[in-house]
Amino acid sequence: MRTGHKLGWAALPAVRSAVLPAVLAIGFILAGCGTPGAPMPPSLHLPNPVTNLSATRAGNQVSLTWTMPNRNTDKLLLKGNLPVRLCRKEDEGPCAPVPANLLLASGAAGAFTETLPPSLASGAPRTLTYFVELPNRKGRSAGLSNAAVALAGETPAAVANLTAEVRKDGVVLRWTSDSPSAQPFSRAAIRLHRELLTPQPEAKPKSQQGILAPQPEPLEQSLLVDSGAAGRALDKEIRFGQTYEYRAQRVARITVGSQTLELAGPLSAAVRVEALDVFPPAVPTGLAAVATAPSAGSEAAIDLSWQPNTEADLAGYAVYRREGSESWQRISPAQPLVGPAFHDARIQPGRTYGYAVTAIDQGGHESARSAEAEETAPNP
Repeated sequence: MRTGHKLGWAALPAVRSAVLPAVLAIGFILAGCGTPGAPMPPSLHLPNPVTNLSATRAGNQVSLTWTMPNRNTDKLLLKGNLPVRLCRKEDEGPCAPVPANLLLASGAAGAFTETLPPSLASGAPRTLTYFVELPNRKGRSAGLSNAAVALAGETPAAVANLTAEVRKDGVVLRWTSDSPSAQPFSRAAIRLHRELLTPQPEAKPKSQQGILAPQPEPLEQSLLVDSGAAGRALDKEIRFGQTYEYRAQRVARITVGSQTLELAGPLSAAVRVEALDVFPPAVPTGLAAVATAPSAGSEAAIDLSWQPNTEADLAGYAVYRREGSESWQRISPAQPLVGPAFHDARIQPGRTYGYAVTAIDQGGHESARSAEAEETAPNP
């Protein structure tokens, strides 16, 4: 007689229902090893939309700039050149195509300048909204770019007779100012555009720059003058030894709906100026002369002192002396004095001397003589 248990046919369905799912699961796992997963949908090759479109108007031209994407909507790198479509809409009208035959590489800087038709370059100010679209080979796109807004309508008049003059304290710019009744934008602000033309040396790594190393000068800068009525502005931010080119334009701020936008006139003719430092330092002030009587071990002398100059390129000072109506003679050393003081021990007792001081910069330019100070040498 056997000691084991027999399973009856009545228990077999329960066993099968418990074992079969496990067997099937093992079978699926074994069958899945080394086989590809579910197929991915094919890429539509849609370039990502442009996100940094900007628009600037000057005169009857609108300049657009943007950056081309370098990946598509499937996060794959784009290859080759991409066609670019442009459109603009006036106020809330439809987006009309802007004629442009552009093919740009992925990641490239995009730029386009449109000359407005007469209908958009005249009349009352109104909004122009620009968009960029990047279609694929089948003409489909992932959508329009961000909106870039400019203004249509009449612009302020061009700035006339722009001139530039170098002075010790900067470049003085002048232009013809209009009368208030000359045109509707006569009170518009003036924007001055400055471009640095002098080639700049290559910037050193930060590890090789000193703490007080001058910062590189920007290649382009703009200066906004509050009102153009004065017809004059001073650019104090120049550096001597550089060559600059200036242009000017009138800029009106126009409110359209809830937006305040700029409506800029055409750029003026350029004026070029070479900022040479041919200007002497300021004339020293506060000169005082004090005689010192002779004492044991020292002779009579006249001590001079004056207020120090503040020019950044100051090299020092020179001291001049005369007696009576004689001509001025330099009595300080050939090298400029560093400090604002001088000790004159080459004097004769009882005589009266006149003194004057000049300032000298590092370029060798010398100021005019200061106001004269007189002192009489003491008798023994």
